[in-house]
Amino acid sequence: MAVIVVAAGSGTRLGLGKPKAFAEIGGVTILHRALRTVRQWDATAQVIVVAPHSHLDVARAIAQDGTTIVPGGATRQDSVAAGLVALEPSVRLVLVHDAARALTTVAQFERVVRAVRQTGAGVIPSLPVRDTLKRVAAGTVIETLDREPLVHVQTPQGFPRTELVEAYEKASTEFTDDAALFAASGHVVTTVPGEELAFKITTPADLARAEQELRGSEMNLRTGIGIDVHAYDAAEPLWLGGLYWPDEVGLSGHSDGDAVCHAICDALLSAAGLGDIGSRFGTDDPRFEGAHGEVFIAETLAMVEGAGYIVGNVAVQIVAKHPRLGDRRGELEAHLSRLVNAPVSVAATTSDGLGFTGRAEGVAAVATALLEMRPV
Repeated sequence: MAVIVVAAGSGTRLGLGKPKAFAEIGGVTILHRALRTVRQWDATAQVIVVAPHSHLDVARAIAQDGTTIVPGGATRQDSVAAGLVALEPSVRLVLVHDAARALTTVAQFERVVRAVRQTGAGVIPSLPVRDTLKRVAAGTVIETLDREPLVHVQTPQGFPRTELVEAYEKASTEFTDDAALFAASGHVVTTVPGEELAFKITTPADLARAEQELRGSEMNLRTGIGIDVHAYDAAEPLWLGGLYWPDEVGLSGHSDGDAVCHAICDALLSAAGLGDIGSRFGTDDPRFEGAHGEVFIAETLAMVEGAGYIVGNVAVQIVAKHPRLGDRRGELEAHLSRLVNAPVSVAATTSDGLGFTGRAEGVAAVATALLEMRPV
């Protein structure tokens, strides 16, 4: 799966003297906020950012490692075409998303993807038109239009990769969105419900509205911290961060002793106000005897989501003499990001010879988590 984030607009109507994707809302660029939602939705998807030639380096600085940055074209259609060229061969489903719709939620991404997979059609989120619409000529009303069959459309718009690429290759005229181009090539386009927060930031009034929305939503953020410790046990295999570490001394515990996964669970539960791993998964519960860390994370996520939260990100610090993360750090972060369905960063340190970790008696892990109340 891939997401093409279109961020090449000039921002003339915004009037800030910079491309609008690089304007700030609440001290954070519009592009950064859009990408954060994409990563929260699927940390493993290919992400392609189409940016103005003048801001390619700025886009690289904003984006995470692994994000593909390509220069935009003279029109939006040219920019999306440039993004399609950068798709990885394995991609079968493509989302095209406007960076300017920076407050779009994870739920909207999920609705679009689910509908594309179910129907094989192009899918667009939409909202009903509430205002009365008139057709005018030279300031005179010619007719009143029936608004019932009309909708406002938003992004992300989702498509099967092969059909979308073929439609772009055939296009000989300019279209206002990808769904129109897709439909003009003879393909079916369907809709799913959109959301008010997915409005497009185009004018100063839109920017002010976004600031106001954020002032309300930021109060729905919660943080939590988790700490877990396990002693080394040479008789056990080492599982850490959901990965198996061959030729390393294992950790003791009722389960597999995965201090990293357990610390993450504690942080998530703490942020959601749901207690801790000891109260939720006690050592007297036979269901979790020998269970791997990913089992605990899956159970914890179900509780957190049931309480109305989605995960923003998680950070983990490992304190130990061994194992050394080395080349496996990227693998570990990617694996944990898939388990948590949000970005996870991992760092490691020693305790400079002090304490039980300094004496190589065990592993300690400290995790912090950011949760956001799921929009209703």
